[in-house]
Amino acid sequence: MHLPEGKKVYFASDFHLGTPSHIESRKREDKIVRWLEQVRKDAAHIYLMGDMFDFWFEYSTVVPKGFIRFQGKLAEITDSGIPITFFTGNHDMWIFDYFTKELGIEVVRKPIDVKIAGKSFMLGHGDGLGPGDFFYKILKRIFANKVCQWLFGFIHPNIGIGIANFWSQSSRAKNMKVDEGFYGKEGEWLWVYCNEQEAEQHRDFYVFGHRHLPLDLEVGESSRYVNLGEWLSHYTYAEFDGENLNLLTFEDEPSVSRTNNSMDSRSS
Repeated sequence: MHLPEGKKVYFASDFHLGTPSHIESRKREDKIVRWLEQVRKDAAHIYLMGDMFDFWFEYSTVVPKGFIRFQGKLAEITDSGIPITFFTGNHDMWIFDYFTKELGIEVVRKPIDVKIAGKSFMLGHGDGLGPGDFFYKILKRIFANKVCQWLFGFIHPNIGIGIANFWSQSSRAKNMKVDEGFYGKEGEWLWVYCNEQEAEQHRDFYVFGHRHLPLDLEVGESSRYVNLGEWLSHYTYAEFDGENLNLLTFEDEPSVSRTNNSMDSRSS
């Protein structure tokens, strides 16, 4: 991908719209819309890296209500000619063709390699990669199974989405109690995964979400693994200007703890 002069590429992950309450989700949605309006001014491409919603399931004629300001802003951006790529995460893997047909957004389900301004990137949400997390890897196979998705589609939306929202929010409430601290590179499964991938093929940057902790870690001798954090408390995203990948915090939120070896971290 060629990057025109003055243009940038943006990456964000884990908005988790819909949790923990309607009021809090709406406040966060408004903030996300403000961020999108800001970055569209010089964006050449926007990558949304998964778990944008705390739950999403598309029936053939029904989608979850809400999040209309977020979707409207996405449509406005794509209509203006700025491409958006949407990665499914573990909370919104049941996005099918609605975003592509209605909003003009490419939906991606697995990590991909891209070239931007001569730099190589591996991009993905990050769930189920690297060692460990075996229970989730089994669940993901079940949830991604076409037959299971087809069967779930027969449940009335009031019941199906209600059950899924209860499960999702219970999981999120539990996970929010977990200390998201950094315990060393070897404890970071995605860092281990990036090193395994780097041994097979060089990339300049590995960019993932899912971890909920903003991270910038060296991979090998000349690569970096960047985790985008989340928008429940950190409000962090990454900006690539053709040479540097910078991890930023939106709207001058209080500084967050992050492992930072070489990244320029600043607020916008």
